[in-house]
Amino acid sequence: MPELVEVRFKGNRKEFYTWEDSAALAVGDPVIVEAERGVDLGTVSAVGELALRKCGVGCNGCALAAPKEPKGKIVRSASSEEARLSRELRKAEEDVRRKVMERVQAHGLPMKVSDAEWQWDRKKLTIYFTADQRVDFRALVRDLAALFRTRIELRQIGARDEAKRLDGVGRCGRQYCCSSWLPELKPVSLSLAKDQNLSLNPSQISGGCGRLLCCLRYEHDFYVASRKRFPKEGKNLRTSRGTEKVQAVDIFRERVLLRSEDGTVRSVSLAELEQEMAAAETAAQVQSAATLPPQGEISQPEASPPPQAASATADSAGEPKRRRRRHKRRRRKGRNRPESGSQ
Repeated sequence: MPELVEVRFKGNRKEFYTWEDSAALAVGDPVIVEAERGVDLGTVSAVGELALRKCGVGCNGCALAAPKEPKGKIVRSASSEEARLSRELRKAEEDVRRKVMERVQAHGLPMKVSDAEWQWDRKKLTIYFTADQRVDFRALVRDLAALFRTRIELRQIGARDEAKRLDGVGRCGRQYCCSSWLPELKPVSLSLAKDQNLSLNPSQISGGCGRLLCCLRYEHDFYVASRKRFPKEGKNLRTSRGTEKVQAVDIFRERVLLRSEDGTVRSVSLAELEQEMAAAETAAQVQSAATLPPQGEISQPEASPPPQAASATADSAGEPKRRRRRHKRRRRKGRNRPESGSQ
């Protein structure tokens, strides 16, 4: 049965391949893998069950990344000489990047060249760049193809992808999460910082790429779930000491800062606050029950008139006018009628 293997290339690029040989592979072994129109050399980073979990197809969806299909097969294990040639090729890529930058300036294109990567058999050269807008680089591709005499691929990446490729140390003193272990870059919005009561100053919540820190997502669910247990800031609460306003909450120490109507500020634990609110509610119910009259003296509300009576009352306002009109018509008819029995 083919074994799934994770292989790492330059710029923290990782792909999954199948290994059909009976010989076992170890982490760190150089291997030759199938590539587009040729072969490439990479380093084994995960084998077997760990590779299945990283791929997202071997543990019922508990992996962080989305399921991926193997890109191809591992042709063979690389020899020490082939690994040495690969290291020399990586050293020469910096000179390639400088030459590409010179050609970009000559063409006047608004793009920043981030990195260059040779395929191990030198049949393809991939140029990674960033740009604020779409760039027409067709003339540049023809120029580079004539210069390096190989297939050229220009790939536009974002600021976070550039930081993942180039790697670095974050403000926490550790390697970038996107370069070390983070399988996919998910969007990070400013609402995550607001939910955690962090400073909204971009310089304090941004990473080396200039975008919001990826680690803002790690504890967001904890903050949202914890805040549901606390009253909202600015809400007025009725406690045993009267009406008090919530000034701030501390979800780690489980304490609430309250301000009374006379300006007194106090800090109380969440459990004590719940007890005071329950006691205040009970006292209010007892007081309302004491102010009610005895049950025998409760007066019955007057019954409302039926709809017909209400409509009759509304029509009674116009009844005198109609009665006078009918009386006048009868009097006119009596004057105009001839007297009976006259000859």
